[in-house]
Amino acid sequence: MLFSLIIPVYNRPDEVDELLESLSHTTYKEIFEIVLVEDGSTLICKDVASKYGDRLDISYYYKENSGPGDSRNYGMRNARGDYFIIFDSDCIIPEEYLSEVDKALKQNYVDCFGGPDKALDSFSDIQKAINFAMTSFLTTGGIRGGSEKIDKFQPRSFNMGLSRKAFEASKGFGNIHPGEDPDLSIRLWNLGFETKLFPKAFVYHKRRIDWDKFSTQVNKFGKARPILNSWYPKYNKLTFFFPSVFIIGFFTSIVLLLIFNFDYLLQLYFIYFLVLFLVSSYQNKSIKIGYLSLIAIWKQFYGYGMGFIHSYYKVIILRQKPQEAFPELFFKV
Repeated sequence: MLFSLIIPVYNRPDEVDELLESLSHTTYKEIFEIVLVEDGSTLICKDVASKYGDRLDISYYYKENSGPGDSRNYGMRNARGDYFIIFDSDCIIPEEYLSEVDKALKQNYVDCFGGPDKALDSFSDIQKAINFAMTSFLTTGGIRGGSEKIDKFQPRSFNMGLSRKAFEASKGFGNIHPGEDPDLSIRLWNLGFETKLFPKAFVYHKRRIDWDKFSTQVNKFGKARPILNSWYPKYNKLTFFFPSVFIIGFFTSIVLLLIFNFDYLLQLYFIYFLVLFLVSSYQNKSIKIGYLSLIAIWKQFYGYGMGFIHSYYKVIILRQKPQEAFPELFFKV
């Protein structure tokens, strides 16, 4: 089986350098190729790719900007392999990653898989805090960190495998972003394909992000979910509403305290945040990261929750067309 590693990139030559350096140390002995797709960048990574030409089989393509989903499709259309593995450019790949994927596919073949993400010790404190917020079972149910129910796992496109057969049947990613990965997973299910979590196929996800960018990102995640719910009502889950309920409950608890001197609900929030602080501090061996994790978790819940409410009102209640209500979530291809 020939693996084709598909990597879309936009103005991130430094990230690509780290990613390719990590892949050059793989323990996997079989042939694989790397397909780099430059999505209309002004800071191109062609020279970076050339630097690894003697160690890695790299195909480099430059195209006009059309978004990450379409760029992944472009890469898969031009790849030689029969199984595609998709990474974001801000990932660092463990040396045993491809061997673990090969072993998992031989033991229990599926046409689409996903793996979790972790943080390296070298990551910044904010990166570690955001990683905790986005992967901890206490905040997301472990969906991104590798604890989701395996038979209905929705792979995320920063670490995702897709067979050529599944790609050709589904036509790949749609033009919504973010949300293109769960959209693809659901369409694959409807076509009869299975998806699975490969717990040992993890990557180190080095998110180059600050607090403002993180807030914007999770707000878009929240907006995308009601759109997906409207497209695929069969796959709605109560857990999708949790961040919005969390935010509404928090502000309700403050009102109850100020007007009725009722503080029991607010105490529950205090206990929850205290537990998060202690767990993050212990896992990261840092009280500072524990504190920063609380900031990340609040921004995640608030950004996602408010985005979800906004989108739910427009798309579900007012029945506006998603492309008209939120044009910023759709790339024109």
